[in-house]
Amino acid sequence: MQFFMLQFAVKNPRNRKLLITLIIILVVVGVLVTIAVIQNLALPQKLKYGIVIDAGSSHTSLYIYQWPAEKMNDTGLVRELTSCKVKGPGISSYWMDVKKAGLSLRDCLNDAKGKLPVKQHHETPVYLGATAGMRLLRLQNQQLSESLLNSVQEFIKTYPFNLQGARILTGQDEGAFGWITINYLMGNFLKDSAGEDSPTLGALDLGGASTQITFVPDGNTESEESSLCFRLYGKSYNIYTHSYLCYGKDQALKMLLDKLNVLNDGTISNPCFNRGYSKSINATVFFDTPCISRPQSTTHQTLNLIGTGDSAQCSKDVNKIFNFTSCSWSSCSFNGVYQPPLHGQFGAFSAFYFVMNFLNLTKDGPHDLDKVKKAVDTFCSSPWAEVKSVFSIDERYLSEYCFAGHYILSLLQNGYNFTSTNWKAIKFVRKIKGSDAGWTLGYMLNLTNMIPAELPYTRPLTYTSYLTVMVIFSILLFILLLVGFLIFKKKLCRVGDKM
Repeated sequence: MQFFMLQFAVKNPRNRKLLITLIIILVVVGVLVTIAVIQNLALPQKLKYGIVIDAGSSHTSLYIYQWPAEKMNDTGLVRELTSCKVKGPGISSYWMDVKKAGLSLRDCLNDAKGKLPVKQHHETPVYLGATAGMRLLRLQNQQLSESLLNSVQEFIKTYPFNLQGARILTGQDEGAFGWITINYLMGNFLKDSAGEDSPTLGALDLGGASTQITFVPDGNTESEESSLCFRLYGKSYNIYTHSYLCYGKDQALKMLLDKLNVLNDGTISNPCFNRGYSKSINATVFFDTPCISRPQSTTHQTLNLIGTGDSAQCSKDVNKIFNFTSCSWSSCSFNGVYQPPLHGQFGAFSAFYFVMNFLNLTKDGPHDLDKVKKAVDTFCSSPWAEVKSVFSIDERYLSEYCFAGHYILSLLQNGYNFTSTNWKAIKFVRKIKGSDAGWTLGYMLNLTNMIPAELPYTRPLTYTSYLTVMVIFSILLFILLLVGFLIFKKKLCRVGDKM
């Protein structure tokens, strides 16, 4: 083809201008197409990853989060990529052999190692947050709690991640980050940043050793200790939050048993266990907690728990672990703790959700308070043999649902001051848009404010430059086409003259 064009130009010198014009036109068209293709290629998204390990009182979970390197209003758009539940109890349970605490994380850390891009292992931060279980251990033996955390840190360091430390969260942190999580997942922060009126949700969290309530009050709070300020997506939030150590479900059960009478033969009749249930427990281990102010007054090493399934009595006994009378503020929750009047809707997660879900009270809701009470009473009055035949659940959890149901009712009604009027303001949730409700995502979201943002991948030309180049080359192409047309037309005229 090139040879033919060359011969065409040599034999016909008058065609050289037309040939050159055509070649230039082809080059300009090629440049235009190339610029358009390169400029409009889909840009790869820069992603960052973070790992948060939730070291709770009863179990440990590992969460992997990802967000774009380019941040919005100084806060990364974090979402949960995957999670892994660690086998075994919470790390505080390994106080007798601290090395086993770190080893318990091996499977989940290996899982994370396989799911994250190898080239980003060393830049992926890992944060371990220990909650109420470790807060209780620190109260009992601070040196032991520090030794346990150090052992866990040393084990995590054997992995190619960027360990940012392992620390015991305050109850205030746990409550506040849980509040951040559910509001982030509901999109409330983004709506607010767009100038829309989007009220935030309050957060209710119930773990094994503590419970937290967090919400934005309608007005100022009287207690500075229970007030926090966050700035997310360009907006500030003043929140009320309080954590009640020892009032998680597991520790509350121990406080209840401590208040029940022990018979001479070491038997404890418990109205919060189904009728016909029985279990032997080691008194020393079970009552070894700072949540009980005095040792159990019994000489028995082994205690026999006998369920009576008395729902009404269970409700009365559960109320005994709270103090609803003393209050030096304008309004209180329990134990003399200040709490402003409830305001807005609430999301209840962790054990709140699991107990209500077991009682079939999380679907087709929200359900009114009377229906919840009836469901709890119905379950409590069922014989243990019948309960076991209907539910294929681990007996430890199954046996505690009667107590847990009454405990949640007492905590929410008498403690946090929910009534039949505003009960439906509570939505019991486990996941929101595929992510677990809990403090870990809020923790990661808050920490991204401290991680430098990277510039996103950019296109070769700015929009203005791209438009300018395309206009110039288009004009040039038009001129060349016009010149080519005139040359071709002149050639045709000459051919006509010769004829």
